[in-house]
Amino acid sequence: MTDPSITAAGIDTGKTSLDVALADSAKRLRVPNDAPGHRKLATWLRRHDVTRVGIEASGGYERAVVAHLRAAHIAVIVFQPRQVRAYATFRLQRAKTDIIDAALIAACAAAVSELRAAPDPRIEALAGSLTLIEQIEEDIVRWKTRREAASGFEQQFIDRQITRFKAERALALKRLARAIRAHNDLATRLDLLISIPGLGERTALALLLRLPELGQLSREKIAALAGLAPFPDDSGQRTGERHIAGGRTRARKSLYAAALPAAFQWNPSLVALYKRLIAAGKPHKLALVACARKLLIFANTVLARGTPWTHTAPAR
Repeated sequence: MTDPSITAAGIDTGKTSLDVALADSAKRLRVPNDAPGHRKLATWLRRHDVTRVGIEASGGYERAVVAHLRAAHIAVIVFQPRQVRAYATFRLQRAKTDIIDAALIAACAAAVSELRAAPDPRIEALAGSLTLIEQIEEDIVRWKTRREAASGFEQQFIDRQITRFKAERALALKRLARAIRAHNDLATRLDLLISIPGLGERTALALLLRLPELGQLSREKIAALAGLAPFPDDSGQRTGERHIAGGRTRARKSLYAAALPAAFQWNPSLVALYKRLIAAGKPHKLALVACARKLLIFANTVLARGTPWTHTAPAR
């Protein structure tokens, strides 16, 4: 049941305009998606005593208005598109227009039982640079795939592209690390993560920016947030296999990539864990996921304690 003290609004984001609706109300607004429009929107929300605003992630078009509203001390919930679609399915709603979508997002916002604290605006800004680095890495993989079927001049051309992308990636990583180290608290967190054997700067950057909640949650909650917590699949007399699902894909990929060398060479605890699981008959992929989860727990521990990782430190 929705709390009657909550007045929620929903925003359907377009490239040039914002459609706004209040939950359980006929009040509507359309403003340009620019600075004057954002100011007008904030004034309208205050006039209607809105306590929270829902908005759907829309490829970046929502970022400026979210930043403006949060700076104006208005609580904003950013929904993933699949969350809004699932709510529409639950309500058996098939009609779709911008204003209908805004009203649906408002209903989603009103139904949220617990509001999370707004993310650090510095993290959001830095995460955009990390996304570019990840995209460059994806481009390198594509060029390497193309190289397998190439020969002669084509192969030479592809090699030049790969070399260029690798250089751009290295430069972008240096710029990002330098930007993070301009903030003392973020620099401290980065150094604590790097203190973990097998967790290099690239993975530390991903954890710092993709999982800013690290050190503030329990090991179970942070594993679920990263999509590394095994969920049960039981029904009646049937006991199904546990699977990982959901979570923050980019953070999980970075952890999974780091887990392989860490479990084979760099982290004694993970080397022992991997060998123990393989000896028990567990498949390689399951053992590697377990190592990635343990690496995440180590990261959660050092940030919670504010002290570098030690081999004998118990997991939080």
